[in-house]
Amino acid sequence: MFETRLNRNMDLDAYGTFVKQLTSQESNDCDAFVKRLDELETNLELNTPLALTSCLGLSSEAGEFTEIIKKMIFQGKPYNEDVRFHLKRELGDILWYWANACRSLGFKPNEVMDENVKKLLARYPTEEFDTFFSNNRKDNDL
Repeated sequence: MFETRLNRNMDLDAYGTFVKQLTSQESNDCDAFVKRLDELETNLELNTPLALTSCLGLSSEAGEFTEIIKKMIFQGKPYNEDVRFHLKRELGDILWYWANACRSLGFKPNEVMDENVKKLLARYPTEEFDTFFSNNRKDNDL
């Protein structure tokens, strides 16, 4: 057992060891990773390569969108027609990867949207944003 609780003297090498212990075998080992991919391949409801592509694409494109907004708010980047167009294109990229994520799971995009509407209506019974309901969610509100 690696002792880490409140270890204020931990260096980066020790932290690397700590992190490795808390990382799944599938993340640490190529053979375990491939075995898990083979296991998932038998699940006909999941297109694993497409799901992985979608995850990586969504996070990278969301990061690009976020970077533009960050620079506008904190670094003085102007909000002009060029930037607006760039944001629109990044949102289109996000939409493309989102549609592929739906496809990878066998979901129709409208089903996903409908489920989101149901979730939000259950969270906000007055059909308006309310800080109380945002901060005090029910146990099953994920």
